[in-house]
Amino acid sequence: MTLQDKMNKSYKPALKNMKTEVASELGLSNYDSMDKGNLTARQNGYVGGYMTKKLVDMAEQQLSGK
Repeated sequence: MTLQDKMNKSYKPALKNMKTEVASELGLSNYDSMDKGNLTARQNGYVGGYMTKKLVDMAEQQLSGK
């Protein structure tokens, strides 16, 4: 097993969980089981955009030592 495989196993569940939490915050309940093809591009974009914003905020906090 490569280092990349090990990393994928560790962070993928966390990102999936974060995606579900963000979708819920945006009013998209049952995001895991819903057909994403029925969502608008805007709705799908909001989930990814807010995830990215949260990840950047977390990284900035870590880098600043908070």
